[in-house]
Amino acid sequence: MTTRSKGPSAGFSWLTNGITVGFRHPKPLLGGAAFLMVACLLPTLITMPMQFQAAITSTPMSPATFGWIMAISMLAGLLIVPLYAGYLQVIDTAERGLPARALDIFKPYRQGEALRLIGYGLAVMVAYVAVLGVIVVATGGSIATWYMQVVTAQTTHQPPPALPQGFGIAMALFMVLCLFMMGFYAISLGQVALRRRSVFGAIGDGIVGALKNLLPLLVFAVSLILGWIVVGIAFALVAVLLALLGTLVGTWLMFVLIIPLYVALMLTMFAVMFGVMYYLWRDVCGDDIVTGMAEATAI
Repeated sequence: MTTRSKGPSAGFSWLTNGITVGFRHPKPLLGGAAFLMVACLLPTLITMPMQFQAAITSTPMSPATFGWIMAISMLAGLLIVPLYAGYLQVIDTAERGLPARALDIFKPYRQGEALRLIGYGLAVMVAYVAVLGVIVVATGGSIATWYMQVVTAQTTHQPPPALPQGFGIAMALFMVLCLFMMGFYAISLGQVALRRRSVFGAIGDGIVGALKNLLPLLVFAVSLILGWIVVGIAFALVAVLLALLGTLVGTWLMFVLIIPLYVALMLTMFAVMFGVMYYLWRDVCGDDIVTGMAEATAI
């Protein structure tokens, strides 16, 4: 399967196109983002009471409770993967000028593609854990011990432990891994969702495509950081304005205004994130579209 390498400026174009795609198709993309956000938040209704109970009683979280939280989170993450694929299909359908609906993010479940996509999510999860394990082992296992101490300190309201040896090296390796995973996940998910590639074929395309485009991925990461700085400044100004209104009118007004703004920000983040993934995939693998794929996606 052909994968292409792009120039450094492609990283900036992925971000700008990801930002504008939601404005071009607001109804299906923001509506789909709302369904996706609700699906992502549902597992917290189960895990949050467990964490809240440990915080209230000031007792360390038992291994069994921690295991249940991790198991529920992993299972929920796998079940949401078909919705990620469905959201990419909504973006692809809208960008091709075909009718797209927010509810189309559930198409992979309706069309019997969910098991293949869940299998893809499981394979990616195993690969990600394996790479993290390699990083932990390379640093002598001190990072894992430190992390468990941090979790215990949080539940018992104690000061966090000191950073372990090799923490800087581990963080550098982790940042490189995150940069690679951005490209790998976007390309492989696009292949399995929009090209109907096999799980291992899509993973192979993701690895090769990400390695070929590390430089534009770096440019994208820098552009994203700068963009977040601008958003943070704007959000801080809005917060100051709302706080001023709260003192003049009442605190209730601040909450009435900030909640819709927060929800709008979250929906925009979902649309931008998947828009970036779509354009990254399209630049690297998108020219090899199977004939009639757009029509098949729209059915």
